[in-house]
Amino acid sequence: MRIGLPGAAASVQDTIARAQQAEADGFTTLWFTSAGDPLVAMALAGRATSAIELGTAVLQTYACHPLLQAARAVSVVEAIGTPGRFTLGVGPSHQPAIEGGLGSSYATPGRHTDEYVQVLTALLRGEQVSFKGSEFQVSAGPLDLPGGAEIPVLVAALGPRLLRVAGQYAAGTALWMANATAIEQHIAPLIRAAAAGAGRPEPRIAAGLPVAVHDDVSEARSAAAREYASYGQLPNYQRVLARGGLAGPGDAAIVGDEASVTAQVQALFEAGATDVRARPFPVGDDPAASVARTYALLKDLAAR
Repeated sequence: MRIGLPGAAASVQDTIARAQQAEADGFTTLWFTSAGDPLVAMALAGRATSAIELGTAVLQTYACHPLLQAARAVSVVEAIGTPGRFTLGVGPSHQPAIEGGLGSSYATPGRHTDEYVQVLTALLRGEQVSFKGSEFQVSAGPLDLPGGAEIPVLVAALGPRLLRVAGQYAAGTALWMANATAIEQHIAPLIRAAAAGAGRPEPRIAAGLPVAVHDDVSEARSAAAREYASYGQLPNYQRVLARGGLAGPGDAAIVGDEASVTAQVQALFEAGATDVRARPFPVGDDPAASVARTYALLKDLAAR
């Protein structure tokens, strides 16, 4: 199973050590959020490992022009030294982060992301880009891609428009808070249809959910509801939770004993996920032991 873990750590050295351990334990991917700027740490972790994929899930589009974003991706791949180990996940984030944090307008996130992804993916395929849209006007490229290899892009796509964009232009989608039902009934059909219509390969669907192996399911769901409460306040996540028949983030978390968690992870793959981006979270009086138990099961699943 393609099982990935969060990549960020307290320091660059800790990030490198985490990548080395995850690679040794058989995990396929470490995923990095846009907290701070993870790219330098990812490049150094890539140089210290030999096989594990390093992906962003995700970098904000509004914070970085697509031409600069493409150049940064090329620099990371050059630094890692091995093409095919870096995946660039991007997304428009949410209104509070963009308007409140960056002071930018969030009036047209669908159109913004659509145009952004068209420019970014063309550049990372090594194409000359001459693009004139409502949000971006870009004349640039072709970029000198390391080894001449395309750098894959995933889009944080939860709604119909961005799922179409992800299927039509990108390598797939990086999800969060979408359960097996939402993937099977909503996400997989839309993104696959868009990819097929554009003559592109079967898209990657990287499911992202909190995970805790714990015998008391009620206690685990309560812990998840507290830990991830902020996601339940954001409209994009509210909609995808509703598509999965869930009331909130606590219901989306994968929790239970080893057999139950295994079945829930398998259900994600059966629903159409190609990857599972697991975020272990602690439950109970011994957080370290709780996370260690979850890690042990995920390590076992990654070896299957």
